Amino acid sequence: MRFDTLAIHAGQPPDPAYGAVMTPIYQTSTYAQKRIGEAEYDYARTANPTRTALQACIAALEGAKYGLAFASGMAAIDCVLRLLKPGDHVLASNDVYGGTYRILKRVYEAVGVEASFVEMSDLAAVEAALRPTTRLVWVETPTNPLLKIADIAALADVLGRRGAARPLLVVDNTFASPYLQQPLALGADLVVHSATKYLGGHSDVVNGLLALNDGELFAQLKFLQNAIGAVPAPLDCFLVLRGIKTLHVRMERHCANAQRIAEWLAAHPRVERVLYPGLPSHPQHAIACRQMRGFGGMISFVVRGGAEAARQVAERTRVFTLAESLGGVESLIEVPAAMTHLSVANSPLAVDPALIRLSVGIEDVEDLIADLDQALRY
Repeated sequence: MRFDTLAIHAGQPPDPAYGAVMTPIYQTSTYAQKRIGEAEYDYARTANPTRTALQACIAALEGAKYGLAFASGMAAIDCVLRLLKPGDHVLASNDVYGGTYRILKRVYEAVGVEASFVEMSDLAAVEAALRPTTRLVWVETPTNPLLKIADIAALADVLGRRGAARPLLVVDNTFASPYLQQPLALGADLVVHSATKYLGGHSDVVNGLLALNDGELFAQLKFLQNAIGAVPAPLDCFLVLRGIKTLHVRMERHCANAQRIAEWLAAHPRVERVLYPGLPSHPQHAIACRQMRGFGGMISFVVRGGAEAARQVAERTRVFTLAESLGGVESLIEVPAAMTHLSVANSPLAVDPALIRLSVGIEDVEDLIADLDQALRY
């Protein structure tokens, strides 16, 4: 089946008990067993039918054999990082989400896992930054918040040349969603999602997902999922499944609106620079054209006038809501340096305080442009 059909049906046959079309919310902590040790489900931390449906769905959408669901995107990230041991090294994008930077530097470095950061679009720099102890290469593409694009297939080739010492290539696919980009088909080993964002799509749930093909790696991660216990509630899994059913339709509108707004911003006299992979001026536009179906709903731009001007613009919008997070049907605006990326302040990953990030929703694009127009009259 093609993506649009999978989004609606994968992992979600009618309920065998009563024929319910929508996956039931199995709101239970334990399950009756026919005999000792004879049960498909025994305890809800280990497995839950609603979670099973979500895991099967994300696997299908990413072209994977296996999926795992977690209580948040950060819980999914933490599960992957628990594969590491003291002395191991993680090479990550030099423009990662602030929460990813924080867990690497303030949690895992404290237990002996070292992290360094590199420009992932520079393959020579990536190769030079790899170490004998590198176990994970952590990639965001597009990145948060500078919307840089990494060539996933080319990175997979670079890592493949290391033979048995090849690190795992992990791609955070949150900004693109599986509708726009499928990293496993390009050579990645593991895909991470904050399903809170585009997969849920309605700003009403917090959830994280992993997708992968390797059976041995899946067994390790499945063990950690159960042992640590950062699993999502059945209602959360239901809400993400419900959101995924319209993912393909929403992403088309997100992309169309963002393209129009990016082009409009690029011509605005008070905008110094626009960062959007769909603009030919974007440094990795050609790579985005090659590995993505569309360019996404995220835009970042730098306003003239510095940090104070950025704050004024972000606080003056009426349709765009001043809020963190992204990927919902409603449009959001934020200043990363003062909000989502405050944790990278005073670090090499610090964000320009004049940068504004937009999560472009699915409202009428003319209303969104008019809102930005009035907000830019600071």
